Amino acid sequence: MKTKKGVKLWNRAKEIIPGGTQLLSKRQEMFIPDQWPSYFKRAKGVDIWDLDGNHFIDMSIMGVGACVLGYADDDVNQAVKSIIDNCSMTTLCCPEEVELAEILLKVNPWAHMVRYAKTGGEAMAIAVRIARAHTGKDIVAFCGYHGWHDWYLAANLADDKNLDGHLLPGLLPKGVPRSLRGTALPFNYNNLSELENIVESHDVGVIVMEPLRHHEPEKGFLEGVRKIADEHDIVLIFDEITSGWRMNVGGVHEIYGVIPDIAVYGKAMGNGYPIAAVVGKGFVMESAQESFISSTFWTEGIGLTASIATIEKMEKNNVPAHLIEIGTRVSEGWNTLAKDHGIEVEVMGIPPLTTLKFVDDKSQAMHTLFSQEMLAKGFLASKSVYASYSHTPAHVRAYLDAADGVFATIRKGLDNKNLESLLKGPVAHEGFKRLT
Repeated sequence: MKTKKGVKLWNRAKEIIPGGTQLLSKRQEMFIPDQWPSYFKRAKGVDIWDLDGNHFIDMSIMGVGACVLGYADDDVNQAVKSIIDNCSMTTLCCPEEVELAEILLKVNPWAHMVRYAKTGGEAMAIAVRIARAHTGKDIVAFCGYHGWHDWYLAANLADDKNLDGHLLPGLLPKGVPRSLRGTALPFNYNNLSELENIVESHDVGVIVMEPLRHHEPEKGFLEGVRKIADEHDIVLIFDEITSGWRMNVGGVHEIYGVIPDIAVYGKAMGNGYPIAAVVGKGFVMESAQESFISSTFWTEGIGLTASIATIEKMEKNNVPAHLIEIGTRVSEGWNTLAKDHGIEVEVMGIPPLTTLKFVDDKSQAMHTLFSQEMLAKGFLASKSVYASYSHTPAHVRAYLDAADGVFATIRKGLDNKNLESLLKGPVAHEGFKRLT
């Protein structure tokens, strides 16, 4: 298999685009350096064709979790094409702003108001701004990954390893004002005492966290966070950008019965079209009118229209149930293969976003070899599988059949102590590394 056109274009991109692309997670070096196809020509469902004409089945990150229905979904595209023909941006507002807000408030019956953005990172910045405006307090206690904005990276002004357990290691806060030092304080998931200590020793105004990511919340953890927020007049924000729309239609917090003051959605809610939403309780959201939060393209209608069509299809077809089934099949398959080949692994995350970790000091080389060999078999494969509505049990069976042979190759490389020699290029990057 040749991926020369994609590799050549990527090498050119690194010369004229800082970092090569706009998203760290899409860098070639995060998958298979010097081999990853990098660019697509067209895609449909879970099928992707690259610039060299190769055909792949995407059993990887599916547009970094954005394309929950699959690529180029007919129903969503039809709705988008309609608004394009009618015009998606004018001097007047598009009525889809109100229509989508009504849908989101129905999905989140505890909430009263909605604001929009185009990306998850900026939606989180909006949510934190609103929360700070409401409480009048600057300090944010956070858990997990929440984007690239100053409020979040400020955590690394005090200690450049603060975000290592929440984000990719090595992220420097250069360009973030030093005056923000001490305004973002991390605590670990399922560690309520850490949060209690932060709140007792600082005037915290906002708590930001993902209600669920790699591991289930321990009994009483989410409830304890909610109680702390209530007792100290703190706004609780649940980041549902990744978890939302996968386990259920809406936010995963509904499954646990713990209600935030603000929930932030993105990624899957527009099936690949740019849209994000900040959904919250009225008494908090009203504070948005006391802070300048405004942008031209937040009023543009394509993302809004795509989201309406996406959510309607999710509800009509019970998409989350399908995602859970597909992800469960993948997770169980990984565990079976690992046992069969005597390879220690850890399978983490919710079923629709399942993650494989090789438990070995050569894990990164093992993951690189896995992606390399699966690519040769016609699959885009990485550490995670984002399940989509377009994935079928047949796709999973074919993927696991191919992975069986790759696990055997990895086992052989470990036994012969020549794992790295099986790689056709460098080991993939782990964490942030400057491109040269």
